[in-house]
Amino acid sequence: MPMVYKLLEVMERKGVTAYRLRKDKVIGTATLEKLIGRQSGHVDTRSIESLCEYLDCQPGDLMEYVKE
Repeated sequence: MPMVYKLLEVMERKGVTAYRLRKDKVIGTATLEKLIGRQSGHVDTRSIESLCEYLDCQPGDLMEYVKE
């Protein structure tokens, strides 16, 4: 899989928990599961935008393209 998601790293750095993301309705549970690697699938750009706004970060902080 060429996309590597780094959401957990950003969450740890910002002091944000998965519970807080769900409680504040930033992203849905299925999207969260994809971004932390428990589930495979595509992530909508609106979800990335919501996370960037909430976590005050850039898309490149949340994901990285790794050439196979």
